[in-house]
Amino acid sequence: MDTIKGKSVLITGAGRGIGKRLALGFAALGAQVGLLARSKAELELAKLEIEQVGGIAMCLPADVRDPDAVAVSVDRLRARFGRLNVLISAAAVQGPVGPFVTTKAKAWNETIEINLIGVANCCRVVLPGMIEKRSGKIILISGGGAAVSRPNFTAYAASKTAVVRFAETLAEEVGNHNVQVNAMAPGAAYSHMTDEILHAGEERAGRREIEDAEKVRVTGGVPAEKQTALALFLASERSNHISGKFIHVNDDWKKWENENMKSELLTLRRLQKI
Repeated sequence: MDTIKGKSVLITGAGRGIGKRLALGFAALGAQVGLLARSKAELELAKLEIEQVGGIAMCLPADVRDPDAVAVSVDRLRARFGRLNVLISAAAVQGPVGPFVTTKAKAWNETIEINLIGVANCCRVVLPGMIEKRSGKIILISGGGAAVSRPNFTAYAASKTAVVRFAETLAEEVGNHNVQVNAMAPGAAYSHMTDEILHAGEERAGRREIEDAEKVRVTGGVPAEKQTALALFLASERSNHISGKFIHVNDDWKKWENENMKSELLTLRRLQKI
């Protein structure tokens, strides 16, 4: 079985939330991790946590909306680690909460810029090197609203749905270069976004969202180990035959390790339980 040890991984949104969870998990297993996010303070804390347990990480303060800043960060990572094997694009914001007609256009549009355009910027920067080496893994973190409608979260849901379609389409473009692109739904986990929902209240977020958020706050949601396990699989050679898929952390993904998946399976073309 292959390992992530010694491989170079760039994780955006690595200062907190799912991105930080995956950064800690990958580093603990020996990956060399580039931590990219806007907050230098959050990145330095994540780096310190990784180094305290013997991991290797570097801080790359940058805004994913700025392709030039992302390009500089990738160059720095390659200069230190030699190459880039895996991109995990987790940088995202929740955006405005509430009925669409009451949201501010600037905040709504900014959500799309970060959650979708930011993903495209990162992929555009890392792909030439992966294509040249004929090897690379890209994991795009999706989220609530990509598979089902999510009232009062239109910006987040629309952006995350677009990320899934982007993954599907890009996967077909780069498949002949031995680069795999997949979208991963990490499931609900306690983070600052949970608190944002609770702070918005039932009137703006809706009763179902508040109930779900309260449950996640109490239970912690999906364990970090479960999210990391799926990400590690998608980053490994074991998933070379899987690309352009939308895989949820609760799917029985292990059974696909030795199976060829139908083309329409686990895509927006045909979302269904297996």
